[in-house]
Amino acid sequence: MKEELLKLREKIKKKKPEFKRQEWFRKKALGKKWRKPRGLHSKLRRQEKAKGKLPGPGYGSPSEVRGLTREGYREVVVRNIKDMEKINPREEIAIIAGGVGRRKRLEMLEFAEKNNLKVGNTKFI
Repeated sequence: MKEELLKLREKIKKKKPEFKRQEWFRKKALGKKWRKPRGLHSKLRRQEKAKGKLPGPGYGSPSEVRGLTREGYREVVVRNIKDMEKINPREEIAIIAGGVGRRKRLEMLEFAEKNNLKVGNTKFI
């Protein structure tokens, strides 16, 4: 069931347009990040053709798999070994917090290896 929903989410994401800010092509400082169009005469707000798409609920992924990784795990930020003991290895994957130092990070990775826990950000060591 979960695998089917993950495949469906992937399919939906491929069809989803890239929502860009109104007038993003005119000024570089605006960037491509999304901002809701608010102008009275805004063509994008009125959803006129060829002016871009507005985000809406139809582009959303299934609620059962929303926020999960591609493999179907829920990410849990851990700061110490005590946090890692609470992780369910079947459903969750550990993400070591950015403020954790190298020595403690290595200890946490050893703990994860012994207890068959998955760690999402091991590349940064």
